[in-house]
Amino acid sequence: MKTLLARACRLGACLLAGFSLPALAELPSLSHQVAGGDTGYTVQSGDFLIAIGARFGVAAKILAQQNAVPYDALIHPGQRFHIHNPHIVPAVLDDGILINIPQRLLFHFSRGTLRAAYPVGLGKPTWPTPEAEFRIVTREMNKTWKVPLSIQEEMRREQKIVLEEVPAGPDNPLGAHWLGLSLWGYGIHGTIAPASVFHFQSHGCIRLHPDDIADLFEQVSVGTPGRLVYQPVLLAVLDDGRIVLEVHRDIYDKGIDPAQTVRDLAEAHDLSQDIDWSSVETVIAAQDGLAREVGRRTRNSRQGEP
Repeated sequence: MKTLLARACRLGACLLAGFSLPALAELPSLSHQVAGGDTGYTVQSGDFLIAIGARFGVAAKILAQQNAVPYDALIHPGQRFHIHNPHIVPAVLDDGILINIPQRLLFHFSRGTLRAAYPVGLGKPTWPTPEAEFRIVTREMNKTWKVPLSIQEEMRREQKIVLEEVPAGPDNPLGAHWLGLSLWGYGIHGTIAPASVFHFQSHGCIRLHPDDIADLFEQVSVGTPGRLVYQPVLLAVLDDGRIVLEVHRDIYDKGIDPAQTVRDLAEAHDLSQDIDWSSVETVIAAQDGLAREVGRRTRNSRQGEP
């Protein structure tokens, strides 16, 4: 309580002095849940590190480190990999879809429970995916891609064949499933290039692995709500008291200071004394996009909680 009062006083003093504090207003919520964890995977024919990482939401270089293989190593069918992919769930929705852009993950909730978490591909920095609330307005199988004029112009600049539309089939970048959003021109869809998932390569739409979009497609309906957020820094206190931190690149260069964000979150939730700040520095320096333990909540800091 004291820290919250001090924070409020500091905010009031800054406002009286004529300064704004956007970082305080935009402080992300404290989470209490992690998705993913540890699993085994058997390499299939045609697999490569980037494709496996895209499937499980782990950067290929991190996957190589986890399995003590060179990043450029040739892998072979039957080879066993250990996948370590814990990710903090940014918030909990009653029902619907939450997509955290820097995290490159889509979370699907049903009746207040996390049903699934999927890696996604999102807009490149020159064509960013927007932060917004939305609803699903269409569900379509084997949709013809009507190429937007802006993408036609890009094709022209890059001296490619300019296409006006692409019919359903193996060359259609939308894949077999399309969920149209109330954000005009944007959708959640499959892909014919699964290795592009968990990267920023699209023109703003949200790509899923073909198996994942097929699953999601069957679970949602027209009217399902959703939210696109931008939270490169996530902090969580889990049920067992562990404090975990996850940091991603500020891919759209919004000027978010991860160290300051963690300090503000810790102060707002009375966690400063429970955190190992050297571990925080390590996680921030790595920015590997995985949830890492950085402390443990003590009994004293829990007193007074509802």
